[in-house]
Amino acid sequence: MDFIGMPVLQVLLLAIVFFGLLVEIKTGGLGIGALLGVVAAGVFFGSQYVKGLVSFYQIAVFLAGVLCIIIEILLPTVGLLAGVGTAAMLYSVVLALGGDINAIYALLASCVLAAAVFAVIVNRLPSSRLWHKMVLHDQSTSARGYVSAEARPELVGRWGEAFTELRPSGKAMIDGVLVDVVSEGDFIPQGTRLVVVLTQGSRVVVRRQEKS
Repeated sequence: MDFIGMPVLQVLLLAIVFFGLLVEIKTGGLGIGALLGVVAAGVFFGSQYVKGLVSFYQIAVFLAGVLCIIIEILLPTVGLLAGVGTAAMLYSVVLALGGDINAIYALLASCVLAAAVFAVIVNRLPSSRLWHKMVLHDQSTSARGYVSAEARPELVGRWGEAFTELRPSGKAMIDGVLVDVVSEGDFIPQGTRLVVVLTQGSRVVVRRQEKS
């Protein structure tokens, strides 16, 4: 009985291949992920080749994809080689599995399984330059000085004075507080009395105070 030909074991072998790829990208050349992935890929493609289900072309496409990713790990560029390599590997795997919808299902199942296992241990692995390029680490938090624009609807109807010229944007002193404002489109000289007529999020719209 050909155990390697069983769909579940094919998915497991592919999951090991993709898991090894993720580990290698994360660690950046330690070789652990590469060794694991090469062994699993060798068993997978070897068994498929013996049964006549894959050709040298499909194996060559897979190896070319692996080579692209290795080059990207060692000499990080803009990520183009990593994308091309990944696409080539996925294409060759789909062909090796039969090139039909079931092949795509098996591929997706193996990717999900590999990602799930990788997510469990990702924090225990060292990080490579490529990994830092792929993953966003910084966060826009208030501790880092990032604050969202604050809406100020309570300013509507308040009076103030143009602290700078409004062309049409500028600053106005409203209730003793300096506020970024914008006129309704016309130029307003510095020192002109103003009234707030509208707020839209952080945008404060003012109008020249009409003389009574």
